[in-house]
Amino acid sequence: MTAPFDGRTVTDALELLRTGELTVVGRLADASNATLYCTVETGTDSAACVYKPVAGERPLWDFPEGTLAGREVAAFAVSDALGWDVVPPTVHRDGPFGEGMCQLWIDGDPAVDLVALSREREHAGLRRMAVFDAIINNSDRKIGHLLPVTGGHVYGCDHGVSFAEEYKLRTVLWQWQGEPLPPETLARLEQLLDELARPGTAVAQALARHLTGPERYATRRRVELLCEHGVHPFPSPDWPALPWPPI
Repeated sequence: MTAPFDGRTVTDALELLRTGELTVVGRLADASNATLYCTVETGTDSAACVYKPVAGERPLWDFPEGTLAGREVAAFAVSDALGWDVVPPTVHRDGPFGEGMCQLWIDGDPAVDLVALSREREHAGLRRMAVFDAIINNSDRKIGHLLPVTGGHVYGCDHGVSFAEEYKLRTVLWQWQGEPLPPETLARLEQLLDELARPGTAVAQALARHLTGPERYATRRRVELLCEHGVHPFPSPDWPALPWPPI
């Protein structure tokens, strides 16, 4: 698989993130957890990235402490298995402030109106992102977590509050609720189910490392339900449908 990461393949980007030297440049002050803008560099390559150390995670009442970085890595593994490139290359590694998540920085297209994009119905990549969020049970898909790039592709970021056992889908992407899933989406979901069932696959190994057994079961069950019903999910009547603030 290739992706427009300054000419790097996903494999190349992952290797750079895993092995390069991390240098902190600054902190993204708007983030609720410690989120550091860094450079990662080997002798032959360098890139900008985001580093979120576990030590900087704010405790949450509904997620086990110290697990958010791992959930971001698990989200990348699901995105990669689907072949949808929703999540930029992401690894779990040591860094200046201890172990954490390291993700390739994506320069968004400043010409794109994010509010208008979030309401788009005909964008195939955005629709796949809505399905992806249903799979990982993303409880925080805000408009500001959309990263459109030149050429039309849309990445997503900030997937730490995902993979809960309880249904907690909160997103700004509800425009397809109840509509039939496209045939090609259903085909990819069937393939993902197969990969989740085989312990040796990359996605199964990533989820085994970063999620609990019940969380992995719940993830498989969500994919099964999407395949069985064949429609985009509806909001839960017991959980807010929209993240707050939605931006």
